[in-house]
Amino acid sequence: MENTTSNRIIIIDALRGFALAGVCLVHMNEQYIASPPSESLMEVTNTVFDQILNGIIGFFIIGKFFALFSILFGLSFFIQMNGATKRNENYGLRFLWRAFLLFIIGYIHQFFYKGDILTIYALLTPFLIPFYRIKNRWILLVAGLFLLSVPRFISFFIIGNESIFGFSSIMDGNSDINTAYINILKEGTITEVFAINGEQGMLQKMDFQIGLFARFYLTFGYFLVGLWLGKIELFHNLNEKIPLVKKWLKRSSIFFLIAMAITAGLFAISPQPVDFSSWVHVFGMNTYDWSNIAMTAIILCSFIILYHKKRGYRFFTFFESYGRMALTNYVLQSVIGTFLLFGWGLGFIGKLQTTYLVIIALSLIAIQAFISKIWLQKFKYGPLEWLWRSATKGKVQSFKR
Repeated sequence: MENTTSNRIIIIDALRGFALAGVCLVHMNEQYIASPPSESLMEVTNTVFDQILNGIIGFFIIGKFFALFSILFGLSFFIQMNGATKRNENYGLRFLWRAFLLFIIGYIHQFFYKGDILTIYALLTPFLIPFYRIKNRWILLVAGLFLLSVPRFISFFIIGNESIFGFSSIMDGNSDINTAYINILKEGTITEVFAINGEQGMLQKMDFQIGLFARFYLTFGYFLVGLWLGKIELFHNLNEKIPLVKKWLKRSSIFFLIAMAITAGLFAISPQPVDFSSWVHVFGMNTYDWSNIAMTAIILCSFIILYHKKRGYRFFTFFESYGRMALTNYVLQSVIGTFLLFGWGLGFIGKLQTTYLVIIALSLIAIQAFISKIWLQKFKYGPLEWLWRSATKGKVQSFKR
């Protein structure tokens, strides 16, 4: 459905808000650590119900809603570049400046949460710009190479599962460096948290992004998928494209089952314990990523189909204002989450079962969505969106309605 008064495609806002809600659930459930938890982290024991909740979040949300969020970034890039082209503007240089500003916002966010994604988006943006004028089939081909994680195989062939920056294994929650980091989150001052997230945390994040886990390359693949969706105008006259979306949903479901079966088989025959030191482990990680890609497609297609049903539309409109203020809400939920959990704030890290973490996340999403709706009745943009837009254009933008 299109909002003809503002020329916004409001389903995209709702989808972005829905994706952000999933990201909030994951981050809160992981207690904003962005590292494997050490044995000493949890001071309480999760019940069977907590473990079921963890399983649901892992199966349906982790790795999927970040992907959806990334696809929407690529789609937003296309919308902005396409709008500039229609106005006969060369938006490439301005988009680079916009990416630089996003990096600054992301790095400030990094101080609170070392898993920040905005800096990664900003670093990838320059590589996205040339693809705007490339034909669709080449966009899909390159996206496929990245989503198949070809760069991961190259990286593993060159350096194996070693850290690029010399850290101990990123999967070892009980390593000295990870235990020390979690102790700072639990007991450190805000300046100590900022210091370790700003330097060591940034390097560890880049290790995760560029090394064996290849999140950097997957993210760029998702960007290209979003760009492609924009170029085929999926969200224009969407009613006519529902049969195509249903076909994608069916194919994605089949691919998901195949990828999960192959993943289970590979890890069943791989050397134990799993430490990602063998090619079998790497192939297993790859097919697991394929299952995440398929589940992301299932979620995206299901959202589109349900949004165009009366009951689904009524439910998903809840996320529209939340999605329009995604940048502000993303940063703010990290500030609130780390204040609740880390030692410089209320210090609940390790003291809350999964059930309570999920309740807090859902409450935060609901409150932010409500405030966003009220805010956008009086203002054109969220605070960070307005600041980003004004700095991009080099002049103060109109703020109040």
